[in-house]
Amino acid sequence: MNNTKRSYDDLFKLVIVGDSGVGKSCFLLRYADNAFTESFISTIGVDFRFKSINVNDKIIRLQVWDTAGQERFRTITAAYYRGADGIIIVYDITHRQSFSAVVGWLEEALKYVDDGVPFVIIGNKSDRTDRQVSYDELEQFGKKHNILYAECSARTGENIDNVFLELANKLLLKKEKINDVQKIDDIKPHKTSCC
Repeated sequence: MNNTKRSYDDLFKLVIVGDSGVGKSCFLLRYADNAFTESFISTIGVDFRFKSINVNDKIIRLQVWDTAGQERFRTITAAYYRGADGIIIVYDITHRQSFSAVVGWLEEALKYVDDGVPFVIIGNKSDRTDRQVSYDELEQFGKKHNILYAECSARTGENIDNVFLELANKLLLKKEKINDVQKIDDIKPHKTSCC
């Protein structure tokens, strides 16, 4: 019998997707290690990190997968959607084409994830002044698709912790709601017999 105690209450798998060069790896590095580097090379296949956070007095362990954005890795990326508890789609606010591609990333992910998996759309590089995509466009997209959205900066760390905290909170509430339904389903009428 294994008596080891887990150091967390819940584990959630998150998958980060988006076009190549939008800063997915830097976004994850900033979140997991509170670090930033200008000299990141393209992700080959996938990478992942763990980070534990406190949400509503529970320790939540996030397993965050960083996927390659290049077309040649799309078949590998698709396999990582399965079993994902949340999807983060990242685009670069200084590159309109990466924002236009968000719809494709959303449609692709919806093919593989379970119903009800929450999505977050992230406009990365909010510290830059040469933006091509306005915050209003992000807001309209998020509201149209009923998806969480935010702008962040992997360089400065602006808003990154908030994104993961909000997503973890949403996942925890979803899990608690499912558990409440299961508890109700476990209540069975008692059969009585006579004679």
